[in-house]
Amino acid sequence: MEPEMEDKTLELMNTTFMDSQTDDLSSKKITVFKVRQQTTGPRPDSHRSVMTITNGPMTGSRKRPSEGNYEKEKDVCIQLFDQWSEADQVEFVEHLISRMCHYQHGHINSYLKPMLQRDFITALPAQGLDHIAENILSFLDARSLCSAELVCKEWQRVISEGMLWKKLIERMVRTDPLWKGLSERHQWEKYLFKNRTTEVPPNSYYRSLYPKIIQDIETIEANWRCGRHNLQRIQCRSENSKGVYCLQYDDDKIISGLRDNSIKIWDKQSLECLKILTGHTGSVLCLQYDERVIVTGSSDSTVRVWDVNTGEVLNTLIHHNEAVLHLRFCNGLMVTCSKDRSIAVWDMASPTDISLRRVLVGHRAAVNVVDFDDKYIVSASGDRTIKVWSTSTCEFVRTLNGHKRGIACLQYRDRLVVSGSSDNTIRLWDIECGACLRVLEGHEELVRCIRFDNKRIVSGAYDGKIKVWDLQAALDPRAPASTLCLRTLVEHSGRVFRLQFDEFQIISSSHDDTILIWDFLNVSTNGQTEGRSPSRTYTYISR
Repeated sequence: MEPEMEDKTLELMNTTFMDSQTDDLSSKKITVFKVRQQTTGPRPDSHRSVMTITNGPMTGSRKRPSEGNYEKEKDVCIQLFDQWSEADQVEFVEHLISRMCHYQHGHINSYLKPMLQRDFITALPAQGLDHIAENILSFLDARSLCSAELVCKEWQRVISEGMLWKKLIERMVRTDPLWKGLSERHQWEKYLFKNRTTEVPPNSYYRSLYPKIIQDIETIEANWRCGRHNLQRIQCRSENSKGVYCLQYDDDKIISGLRDNSIKIWDKQSLECLKILTGHTGSVLCLQYDERVIVTGSSDSTVRVWDVNTGEVLNTLIHHNEAVLHLRFCNGLMVTCSKDRSIAVWDMASPTDISLRRVLVGHRAAVNVVDFDDKYIVSASGDRTIKVWSTSTCEFVRTLNGHKRGIACLQYRDRLVVSGSSDNTIRLWDIECGACLRVLEGHEELVRCIRFDNKRIVSGAYDGKIKVWDLQAALDPRAPASTLCLRTLVEHSGRVFRLQFDEFQIISSSHDDTILIWDFLNVSTNGQTEGRSPSRTYTYISR
């Protein structure tokens, strides 16, 4: 655009503006801004605006009158404007805006705002891009998705046809064990993870299902806090033993190790004994199983490997000189510990090909428990210490000191170690720096078993009690100690030896020869007192 043409247009617009102001003078005096233009160069780029504030007359209304030469002059300006390139038009408007007062800037801003807004959720389907609109909305949480449904009918249509409530539930099931467990137990999992070509309920089904799931979750959490549960009891009495030392369970079965030297496998639904494995010549003190094998440790100093399906003995490892007190295996690595004060690290190429990699020595008393991941092996002993070793090199890393008596149990995950001791306390540790983060007090005797997840710690002790603790509160140094224990469960009549739990239940075993299933999901409240419930008892007498 030629500088002369731009200056002429600006002059024409300014003249028009001033003429219209003069034609519509009002006696009302207010403060106005006058802009005086000083040109120092041939191009408008070098213009400088000098603003002065004066008191003078102004129109009573900011609307421009449609009389006089304004309409003709406006048409001339628009004709000139239309002849310019887009770049010239932008440059001209920038200069024009620079000559306006603050009120005019605000008016223009209000005019431009709606022009710059885009309803992309409505616009994308119109361009055949429904899948992009659906993908964008699929990242919303439930509250935001509810709000999005109320924006307009088109948004509601995108959410409905995109099955976004179904996708939200599927995302929660994939990432949250509680949601996954509910989907399996309440059998709505069968309506998930199916493509649109198969028969699936409409979006309205999932829209109504979501609040029901939230209600179930709130009920389960309330049951944990209040101790409401349904109790099932398995009696494991035999003629020559007393005590269930260890257990592990899944959705189908419970496998337990007993003082009578046997391993018993129980049906998780009917609670009937399915199989008895014999071979150890001492009490079965520890066990772990996966989809292929059961590995057990015994007071007879051996480790045995069994086929989980047939019960056949596949391997017997003879290394420790005294009772094998605990073991863990994962991803081809197994760690065992013993009353002989040593820790053995094994390579598991297969159930029948297990070789000793390294023996870790350093504890001054029986090593009661071990745990490990890809970074660290953690061991705890009757010598009151927790020792940390490198998993890859098996080299010693550090010692965690704090317990006043021997340590009976621990669990390690990520940076957190939780341990239980015969000093009746539970301690939380940061494994990287060795600091004790919290001491939990409440048990009256030795803390024999402990497990934790993202929400809670569950501990069992020789006082016969199981305590549920708030993990997140325990990790908060500001939380009062009196608020940390959520509930104490008392049903066992003997020492609690072992427990395992998930989002819905605790399964524990005891010196009283029982396995208890504490169900926090299927709770009947009819006529029950808080924290206790009628129990079903199943007795198995071994011959």
